[in-house]
Amino acid sequence: MPPRRPPADNPTAFLAAVETLRTAGVRAEVRLHEVSAGPRLAPQSYAVVGDVVGATPDDEDLATGRLVILHDPEGQEAWDGTTRCVAYVHADVEREMAADPLLGGVGWSWLLEALDRHGASYGNPGGTVTSSNSEGFGQMRGETDGGEVEIKASWTVIGNDLTGHLRAWCDLLCFAAGLPPVAPGIAVLSRPSKARPAVIPPAR
Repeated sequence: MPPRRPPADNPTAFLAAVETLRTAGVRAEVRLHEVSAGPRLAPQSYAVVGDVVGATPDDEDLATGRLVILHDPEGQEAWDGTTRCVAYVHADVEREMAADPLLGGVGWSWLLEALDRHGASYGNPGGTVTSSNSEGFGQMRGETDGGEVEIKASWTVIGNDLTGHLRAWCDLLCFAAGLPPVAPGIAVLSRPSKARPAVIPPAR
């Protein structure tokens, strides 16, 4: 099957699509900044790091993650397209949640629901949800107790708009942080929610 060409089959179109991300509206709890995309996995790429901040400046970040958007005008067979999103999310969670056998399926379904909710057309999704617990002993007793969840995912972009993909990843960050969804009917943990138009600072 020939690779899908949208959202961008030339460098100029991809750069224009990336430019729209710099002023995309995201949830108020999420702070974004551009970073280097790292190893050259495609002719063009764009990367952003996101953190879900606590209620006060002294609070630790509730979740952190990275979204890399790769673009190859010639397409790649594994992608079945020309543009691929690669997402990573990490958060500390309660030990009971990390031990929940349903956490993986819930985390994965929440990503797909977020993509649909923001109108982000996609194909060939794949990923993993990993959870773990740690327990301290001796002098470390109680200091390192807790759980972690890590979500790695990738999907092919279909269409001309990248903003829905960015917002869906931000929603996944908030889900991992235990924040409630902005859309009704999806239950997670409770915490106040807001929305804001955010400007992503450029990479230095």
